[in-house]
Amino acid sequence: MQAFLTNIAQRPALWAMLRRIVENNYVGERAAIADELTPWLQTKPRRFLDFGCGTGEFASSFPQHSYMGVDLSQGYVRYAATLSDHRFGVMNGNALAFGDASFDAALIVGVIHHLDDALAQITARELHRVLAPGGEILMLEDIPAQDWWNLPGRLMHWLDRGDAIRQDEDYGRLFAPYFTIQRRWTIRSGICDYAVYRFSRVD
Repeated sequence: MQAFLTNIAQRPALWAMLRRIVENNYVGERAAIADELTPWLQTKPRRFLDFGCGTGEFASSFPQHSYMGVDLSQGYVRYAATLSDHRFGVMNGNALAFGDASFDAALIVGVIHHLDDALAQITARELHRVLAPGGEILMLEDIPAQDWWNLPGRLMHWLDRGDAIRQDEDYGRLFAPYFTIQRRWTIRSGICDYAVYRFSRVD
């Protein structure tokens, strides 16, 4: 089963379809973006980074001219570009090819649970660098299934390629030197439980 899922993950269109099914078309993530970031982006022009954008699922939530999606996978970025006219690029998250203070906000969905603590902290430092003073992050990360009866969610985590699924409070600890937690809560999107953080940049 693990080999089967890995094979699907290497095919962006199939992986996107699977995730939409198990996460009910990302209803939880889309609601968080609409509630937390969309009103904020409407107050004045903003520069926005979708960090670990994958197939660009959430690009449509943001104005085309203000959005930049980056991912380590060339295949995923290429696929995202076929679906949207938003800008995408292939980059290593530990060394982003942007100048200091290039963005006003960032979205992170399901990225940090693929990184060990050391890499996660390097990533937090790099995000701090590319975000302008007053910058914010909306981060949604996988956490263990919150209800004992959510067996499909437990199975999905067992199959997940992320080796660092943490308790919700642990993600905030990794970002603490560079970002302050404004709010923290949990959601369920389809069968998947997430910790949601709204961070502000430590200036």
